[in-house]
Amino acid sequence: MTGPQPPSPAAGTASAEPGSEFRKDMGPWANFALGFTYLSPVVSTYTLFGTAVVEGGPPMIWAFVLAGCGQFLVALIFGEIVAQYPIAGGVYPWARRLWGKRWAWMTGWVYMWALLVTITSVAYGAGPYIAILFGFDTTVHTTVLCTAVLIVIAVLINYMGTKALSAAAVIGFAGELIGALVVGIYLLSTHRHHGIGVIFDTYGTHGDGSYLPAFLAAAIIGFYQYYGFEACGDTAEEVAHPGRVIPRAMRRTIYIGGAAATFTCMSLLLSVTDFNAIISGEQADPVVDVLYDAMGETGARMVMAVVLISFLSCTISLQAAAGRLIYSYARDEMIAGHRLLRRFAHARAVPGYALFVSAAVPLLIAFASLFSEDALTNIVSFAILGIYGSFQMVVLAALRARLKGWRPAGEFTLGRWGLAVNIGALAYGIFAIVNICWARSPEKPWYENWIVLLCGAVVVGTGVLYMFTTHHYGRGGAAAGDAVPKERAEAASKR
Repeated sequence: MTGPQPPSPAAGTASAEPGSEFRKDMGPWANFALGFTYLSPVVSTYTLFGTAVVEGGPPMIWAFVLAGCGQFLVALIFGEIVAQYPIAGGVYPWARRLWGKRWAWMTGWVYMWALLVTITSVAYGAGPYIAILFGFDTTVHTTVLCTAVLIVIAVLINYMGTKALSAAAVIGFAGELIGALVVGIYLLSTHRHHGIGVIFDTYGTHGDGSYLPAFLAAAIIGFYQYYGFEACGDTAEEVAHPGRVIPRAMRRTIYIGGAAATFTCMSLLLSVTDFNAIISGEQADPVVDVLYDAMGETGARMVMAVVLISFLSCTISLQAAAGRLIYSYARDEMIAGHRLLRRFAHARAVPGYALFVSAAVPLLIAFASLFSEDALTNIVSFAILGIYGSFQMVVLAALRARLKGWRPAGEFTLGRWGLAVNIGALAYGIFAIVNICWARSPEKPWYENWIVLLCGAVVVGTGVLYMFTTHHYGRGGAAAGDAVPKERAEAASKR
């Protein structure tokens, strides 16, 4: 499935963006660490553990297996694409070369908003842990304030350049491993209350009906877990030998990140004292309660410090991805303000104004969340929808190009398995998107019940309106739709 292959002129050759202003200061392990800290097993598990248990009980852990298998297929397709097109910005330039300017513009638009919302969701999830670490009460207002502080610190670190980003990613990786492995082993050794069989006990979360709807609702924890591997490709112009290094880093992110997340979740599940108290709502923050019960106040605060490193490094990685996407957009003159957003701080080799936007918009979203009763769940759900939607736009573009004759020609290819993996990745993505959007609270007003889908429709609708009123999608001289030479596309369409 892997291995160097000679480039085929008919299929296109691997290439980076000509005249790149980035410096190749990111090594292979730093690139992997960037994807790992973006995927962040500690952040996703600690943020949504209580929500998932309430919805589906302990068997919700199987969502990690479901989402991991599906997203692994997506990562394989992305690996083929980035090996041939190692260009900063990830999904936008990939879609541009696989399909064309309009499709790429909308893909980048959806992904950009999803990234900006995900930055808010991660920083927002850190709020309660910051409060515990520094000893003040958690309220909506303190959570939003902590969110803002974390976002500002993250962007300042990003402004320091690629080497600082690499160092932050490696430190975050170490923090993730401590949070996942050391804390998990300690909990299993000193505070275990259940046997492994608990992961098959639903604790009545499904009522008198089938367990499947309850599990699919709880699966949000798995869907939120398995993205971030694409960040390895967002920094493609900052990595030496990207066609070989980045596909490997993407797959490693899935392997190691998924295993760490599953172990973290398992250690928490086996350490919970009373699942009925969580499901009934009596125990609102089970992760914090488990840590306090097992380690006492001093030990729990030490863990909070490590967890906070994970949240910060995840926010930094997300901002790095968002800033490079916005810069890639602006470099191709595809967005308003492109002259400003494509400006580059050569001393530090970072797109300064694009990074500013990647902090300013999440700050606005954080303060807007004060008007939502269920802010975290809505923010996370929309973030997942946007990320999965943009991923599947690339997967669909790859499938379309493949059917028209595209044959991946980078240093990583799937060979004869490419078409089957591409179809499987698309099928999984569609299933995940439908599940995320599904209305599950008939007692709420319709607009609250369908809030995730409505937000997605607003983003797509405003994107379409923006496209056809400004025509920015038609600007720029970067290659578009060149994955399949015209003669091969015409021949394929006649078959």
